[in-house]
Amino acid sequence: MTPGGERVYFTDRGIEELENRRGEEEVSLGWLAEQLRTFVDLNPDFEVPVERLATWLARLDDEDED
Repeated sequence: MTPGGERVYFTDRGIEELENRRGEEEVSLGWLAEQLRTFVDLNPDFEVPVERLATWLARLDDEDED
């Protein structure tokens, strides 16, 4: 936990590195999709989490289904 009581997950380090190293860049969602495909091709064990992330991103603007 952080001093403020927030949970810090292991993945936060990678997200922070991405933000620090490339946070000023702008990319298209098409570019991101291609990078995710390449990542899954190289790391097939991550297919399900990447699919979940891509689906979540694709549906961010959908209205609540509840």
